Amino acid sequence: MESAKVNVRTYSAEEGPKHHDRHPLAKRRLIVLVSLSITLILVSLFSLMAGAVSFSISEIWNGLFDSSDTLERRIVWDLRLPRVLIGVVVGMCLASAGAILQGVMRNPLADPGIIGVSSGAGLVAVIIMIIYPTYIALLPLAAFIGALVTALIIYALSWRGGTSVVRIILVGVAINAIIGSFMSALMLLYSDRVQAVLPWLAGGIGGVGWVQFKMIIYYVMIALILALFSIKHIRVLRLGDELAKLLGHHVERSRFFLIVMSTLLAGIAVSVSGLIGFVGLVVPHILRLIIGGDYRYLLPASALGGGLLVVLADTIARSAFDPIELPVGILLAFIGGPFFLYLIQRRRGPVAGH
Repeated sequence: MESAKVNVRTYSAEEGPKHHDRHPLAKRRLIVLVSLSITLILVSLFSLMAGAVSFSISEIWNGLFDSSDTLERRIVWDLRLPRVLIGVVVGMCLASAGAILQGVMRNPLADPGIIGVSSGAGLVAVIIMIIYPTYIALLPLAAFIGALVTALIIYALSWRGGTSVVRIILVGVAINAIIGSFMSALMLLYSDRVQAVLPWLAGGIGGVGWVQFKMIIYYVMIALILALFSIKHIRVLRLGDELAKLLGHHVERSRFFLIVMSTLLAGIAVSVSGLIGFVGLVVPHILRLIIGGDYRYLLPASALGGGLLVVLADTIARSAFDPIELPVGILLAFIGGPFFLYLIQRRRGPVAGH
């Protein structure tokens, strides 16, 4: 027992020796984190500048810091800045949720959208928007509850002395179909209120403003802070259930905590952006190939990469197809769909934990 503990403490399954300055990926991890942070700032600035009405750096400055009622102020401060901030928040939440799910399931194909968690959040959100619009302020909390219930149902139905990605995906597809039928029924029964919900179902952050940002920002801060505490649990669970138990770790308690964390993050994102998919799949997987699977670096890098991807995709979606504004969820599906097919083709055998 003691030798096993020494071995795990010295050589983690994720990071190798505990001499971080000698780790072959140490320098690359630092470069990636700094590069993602700088690129996110630059892309956010570009998003403020680009659109049907383009602005220079000086005009952006005036729009942000000059309180006069000018065109720059109305467009930059009232329209584009909250949209950029929400894009960053949504991307961070979705990518972090995907990274956590991939860690707890030990599989790179896990994603809130693919396994049905986002659909559960979406169903509750649609119910709020269509039937109980007066409770719109409770949308983030309601979306989280919907995502959590869905995740627990999928996890329970996938359990046969353990879980496998095949069972999770199959159960997720079935749950998605059931939830889709409920959504269709709601839209038929309340056809006069559907028009406002359709863009949300496609996934997008068009039309969001400071009201939506203030509605979710406190949930986001709590969720992202709690997500940092998930790193220790993920690193232990990735060693395998048996070894984690030998080390005295409460495996099921950690797994439940991680599921709650991922669903909270996904529910927050869905509540303001609709059903945006593939961010939680694509971003963590690409970064894992670059910086490895140590979640002390992978989770913050995924959050930064998710924010970067959503803001960049939203900027392209609203400016490249002028005068039509394409929902960012559609554009991301064009990116994420082929990437998901690539992952499946790359792993031709039974999908094992990574």
